[in-house]
Amino acid sequence: MQFDDRLATVLRMRTDSDAAARTQFRQLVDLMGTTRLPPTGAMTSAAYIVLGLLQRAIPEEDQSRILREPGTRLRVPRFVALLAEGPSKPAAAAMATARLREDEWLRLIPSLPVIARGFLRHRRDLPQSARQLLARLGVGDLVLTGAVAGALPAADGAQLPAPAPAPTPPASPQDTASPAADERTDAPAARQSQVESVGALLRRIEAFREERSGRSSLPEPLPARGRDRARTDAASDRFDFTTGADGAVIWADEDIAPLAVGLMLTAPTAGDLVRVSDRTRAALAHRQPLRAAPVTLAAAPAISGEWRMEATPVFEQATGGFAGYHGRLYRPLLLPANDEDSPADAMRQVLHELRTPVNALQGFAEIIQQQLFGAVPHEYRAHAAAISVDAAKLLAGFDEVDRLVKLEAGGMALEDGETDLRTALVETIRRLEGVLRPRNAGFALDVAGSPFAVALDRSDAMVLCWRLLATAAGAMGPGETIPAELRGDGQTITLKMEVPRSLLGEDGAPAAAPGQRRVVSAGMFGPGFAFRLAQAEARAAGGTLACEDEQVVLTLPALTAGDAGHSRTAG
Repeated sequence: MQFDDRLATVLRMRTDSDAAARTQFRQLVDLMGTTRLPPTGAMTSAAYIVLGLLQRAIPEEDQSRILREPGTRLRVPRFVALLAEGPSKPAAAAMATARLREDEWLRLIPSLPVIARGFLRHRRDLPQSARQLLARLGVGDLVLTGAVAGALPAADGAQLPAPAPAPTPPASPQDTASPAADERTDAPAARQSQVESVGALLRRIEAFREERSGRSSLPEPLPARGRDRARTDAASDRFDFTTGADGAVIWADEDIAPLAVGLMLTAPTAGDLVRVSDRTRAALAHRQPLRAAPVTLAAAPAISGEWRMEATPVFEQATGGFAGYHGRLYRPLLLPANDEDSPADAMRQVLHELRTPVNALQGFAEIIQQQLFGAVPHEYRAHAAAISVDAAKLLAGFDEVDRLVKLEAGGMALEDGETDLRTALVETIRRLEGVLRPRNAGFALDVAGSPFAVALDRSDAMVLCWRLLATAAGAMGPGETIPAELRGDGQTITLKMEVPRSLLGEDGAPAAAPGQRRVVSAGMFGPGFAFRLAQAEARAAGGTLACEDEQVVLTLPALTAGDAGHSRTAG
């Protein structure tokens, strides 16, 4: 590659959205973390300008998450030093993911800020010479004396005072490109094209800066009161702390410190403001680590309530004496009822497991029946056709069970619409006449009042009528006629229908009659299931379905002309 234009391509990216800004930040980190840029030049300056703008626009947590992503490569000491000068969370992430050679670490560590060197002490993969250098510079492991504990946290994610803005890259860094490489790269034509593109880029950067400064959610001149409120809200979910040997908090995140410092958080004895379980109290008495220990605070409103505590005991390096705890408090994750643990979700998972093999059987049966892979004897084709029919019935039954589960769990709503219930009933009775006429049976529908429009889609209304009438028709005896009354008063539509005695259970509700084969059925699971599903559909439509005095009573709200017009206007 004679001309490496990857950086110019990244800098020309449009960052109209937050996602685009994060993508550009991720690509800049990858390029600047692996490519040794020239110490000076328009492209280098533009890269650092864009990086600085992105650091101000992207939250620190997101920067830290990007820097800790698998595959992030930080191998250029100068770029690592630049990140170390930035905010604490990205700096901690950079110190955790940087991969430098031993000689590079030895040159870089003395120039790092004290806080960044503190982050490095948590690294266990540093060369021995680098760890010795850190020790000589005064960074020891888990040293928490009174003065230091009050000022310096010992966790990567601790909230630290905002560092000064990253300085302009030095003109004479340690990592410089060779003069020969510069001469090969800076050809006259390429240099002219680069200057023109950089000029346009700098103009875009200026426009980007003005736009960001106008719409940034956290601009520089944020009032102190608003800034404190925002910080307190963020800190109310979690905060880091350090306690002394007596259990009192001696340091906490700066946003929460005024509320937390002084609390007897890790004292073995119970206090008025801090309540812990007996198991946690025993662990504190024996100075053991805590993992998700429940804690209840009764202090300032911002920190009162239920917490979980992760804490590790700290000991003096010189004497070995107990120095306190360093840890984090965080709010327990309070989620609504987890659908994955609900009976409805368990049933849906069972249905999914059942559908898979049935679908496979149906597919293979259709292949055999249709002779898609070659000639098949007629006997096998007949068996395959029967299997395909049975599989279709099973899948239809699974769909009904799934529909019932969703309706009863409130996870499904019927389609809105406008349907005349009288018309739906008359059409369903006409469909059943072909089965009932040979037995001299049927329905006697008596209609009075109006209107009969319901707020249901036609398909849902027809399915509801079919469940009720087909279930009753399947239980009719020869010569039996079931009277049905349909009434409407403008507000409510009521359907009353007698239940065949063969369907009445012990509690008076429709029930299945074992061992009886029916000419017509509303479903493969029997009348009891069909009635329960019809009840769920009636409730979803805003009505009720009940069995009263050996009668099935369906009540639905009427859809008046004014309601229908309003619905259409709103929808």
